[in-house]
Amino acid sequence: MGRQLWKPGNMLYPVPAVMVTCKREGGQPNIITIAWAGTVCSSPAMVSISVRPERYSYDIIKASGEFVINLVTEKLTFATDYCGVKSGRDIDKFKATGLHTCPGLTVATPGIAESPVNIECKVKEVIPLGSHHMFLAEVTGVQVDEAYMNENGKFELNQLGLVAYSHGEYFKLGKKLGKFGYSVRKK
Repeated sequence: MGRQLWKPGNMLYPVPAVMVTCKREGGQPNIITIAWAGTVCSSPAMVSISVRPERYSYDIIKASGEFVINLVTEKLTFATDYCGVKSGRDIDKFKATGLHTCPGLTVATPGIAESPVNIECKVKEVIPLGSHHMFLAEVTGVQVDEAYMNENGKFELNQLGLVAYSHGEYFKLGKKLGKFGYSVRKK
């Protein structure tokens, strides 16, 4: 078997599929679907999202200096895809998808009530990279749905059925393959 050399491209998959909410002061909230989101630092907790400057949400995030990353479950996949192909310039995505807002606790931007995790963020820097600009942001608060807390008070993140995006398709995460450090743990 041989190998093929392709032109440079983003083949780092899977990535999280998330819905990012944003809101201008005095405006209605909007949702943009992002597949280019990631953790960049743990202390302080920081994340990044990359957005094309021509997207409706780009100017909203740049002007407000904040956004909320809303994690996606299987139940939210249709709305996630819809919010990725429709523009907030033309429609109210909350109304169109039947989703509801929940107030941000550390930011003025609301989260999505149906999302099990809302990660509230304040932009620290906007880095122009080419087709996309990266919003580097500090996490200022995380809201979690208490329905996913177990009897010991642990948040069962891995039981949510979170959704990943890979090469144009959505997948539900599921099968546990190991735990951090299992490769070196004594038997």
